[in-house]
Amino acid sequence: MPATTASPRAWRTVLERIESDLLEGRLRPGERLPSERDLATELGVGRSSVREALRVLEVMGLIRTAAGSGPQAGAIVVATPDGGMSTLLRLQVAAQGFPLADVVQTRIVLEDAVVARLSADADRDLDAVHALLAAMGADQLPAADFLALDAGLHYALAEASGNTVICAMMAGLRTAIESYVRAGADRIEDWDAMATRLRAEHHAIVDAIEAGDTAAARALVRTHITDYYTAAGLVPAEH
Repeated sequence: MPATTASPRAWRTVLERIESDLLEGRLRPGERLPSERDLATELGVGRSSVREALRVLEVMGLIRTAAGSGPQAGAIVVATPDGGMSTLLRLQVAAQGFPLADVVQTRIVLEDAVVARLSADADRDLDAVHALLAAMGADQLPAADFLALDAGLHYALAEASGNTVICAMMAGLRTAIESYVRAGADRIEDWDAMATRLRAEHHAIVDAIEAGDTAAARALVRTHITDYYTAAGLVPAEH
């Protein structure tokens, strides 16, 4: 049995393997992926890394996963990564190596555009966003779960904007963003206070969007992003 890789980037090994199988036709829609255990053993990574790669593929709409046992359990291929999706897969693999400052700057540009578009759209649908806000308000929510919901919230805003290019770019950067955000959480002494602050900021951003206040929504989302990275000591404070 190969040694298990504990590197935080081990999920990339899994993603690259499945990407190759999809692009070269070794895996096709309707076929099932090997089990988490088999992939972990074959590739020498932990099962958590396998789950991370599968989650990325599910967000992209390439696979569907089902818990439990039996013929319907596991991950099944539901789409083939053609054209832009192939590029997006490669972005996911590359994004983990991007400099943090570049990721933060790109995230600000994208999310600024998202909230500007949403605040100007009277027909916006934020039901998914509100559901995530409610989930993030649960008592004693572990930091890892909170941050997973946080990433989902920002992605849901991008989806609600209706801009498919921005949505694809956010999906492509999502794992890199989550990785940096989780690393920052470990540096924050009072996580409960930070979670309370982030909840308030999320609600303020959504309130500004729903009020049609574009200027406020843009200012709030930019501050929300930069302040977290600064508080976590990931980027220097601006003077």
